[in-house]
Amino acid sequence: MNHALLALAASFFATSALAAESTPSCNLAAPDAAYAGAGCAQQWMDANLHLNDILVVGTHNSYKQAIDPKIMALIASNAAQVAPTLDYSHIPLDQQLDGGARAIELDVAYDPKGGLFANPLGPRLTGTALPDGYADAMTKPGFKVLHAQDFDFRSNCIAFVECLRALKSWSAAHPRHVPILITLNAKDDSPVAMGTQALKFDTPAFDALDAEIASVFSPGEIITPDQVLGTYPTLREAVLEHGWPTLGEARGKFLFALDEDEPKISLYRAGRKSLEGRMMFINAPEDSPAAAYLTLNEALTDTAHITKDVKAGFLVRTRADADTVEARKNDTARRDAALASGAQYISTDYMEPDTRFGPYQARLPNGTVAVCNPQRAAERCSGIPIEP
Repeated sequence: MNHALLALAASFFATSALAAESTPSCNLAAPDAAYAGAGCAQQWMDANLHLNDILVVGTHNSYKQAIDPKIMALIASNAAQVAPTLDYSHIPLDQQLDGGARAIELDVAYDPKGGLFANPLGPRLTGTALPDGYADAMTKPGFKVLHAQDFDFRSNCIAFVECLRALKSWSAAHPRHVPILITLNAKDDSPVAMGTQALKFDTPAFDALDAEIASVFSPGEIITPDQVLGTYPTLREAVLEHGWPTLGEARGKFLFALDEDEPKISLYRAGRKSLEGRMMFINAPEDSPAAAYLTLNEALTDTAHITKDVKAGFLVRTRADADTVEARKNDTARRDAALASGAQYISTDYMEPDTRFGPYQARLPNGTVAVCNPQRAAERCSGIPIEP
């Protein structure tokens, strides 16, 4: 090494030593974040909290755009009770994340050849135009994201991989975000006989769904059942005896959950004991060896059930509102029960109020994105947000 390099090295080590002396020492063994030292709360949380020690709010049917007014009128004239339940919409996914959403829900439909959903019935009956780029996007093979293929099909990201890429891009620009839950519903109903007939999900379809997730996210960008399972015999034992990854290990990552009924869950498991090799967790009963994640959407009637499962170590998603009912009445009872229950991920259609209905909204106070879970770790954070 020549003299210039020696001098440069000496300067570097001197600067590093000075920085180390000026940085306060963090007490990561402190009983709570407030006693970790000045500027150390985030480091303490990363080391001492786990993925299931958080509480955040996210969105339901996060991709959904408003139904065309003419098609909505057609729905209302034929199904007056259904129309109000569909009368909500969301801004693009990245804007939702900017606004603090940390749970996203996507409905996926199987379209391996492309073109299955390119000609919806609603526009044909009402003479309305398809959204710009819709037909082209629908002709490409791959899973599509929509609510109801003939009438409620407008989406902020038509192709599933398009949605995933938007989420990944946002995450790359915000690497300190708490883990974001992405719940998936496998849509294969065909309610209108003269409309588009959806393809039923089977095990090969779920294999393809996993493959699309893997085509966008690398192993280090998501939390999979195998990672949580580790060396434990079952996933259930892993989360109840060992626990989820630490917050520090989980920041900047996503986890996927298949929120479905038992027949589809069985197809996805395909004989697996604990989802070995799968990309998604499943909505499994508490006594299942694959149990880790639970959907318990009735926060008012399932409050005690949710709290019990959260305290045990499970990850739970619930809803603050549904079918526009709470927003139209400004009824906050369900929202408040959800926030108190300890469910880690709370879903809403109203992170921002719908001015047509009133002031109702569901989000954490003071612009906070993530807080310590009230049923698991509230006192350990001393009111300090996990993600401001």
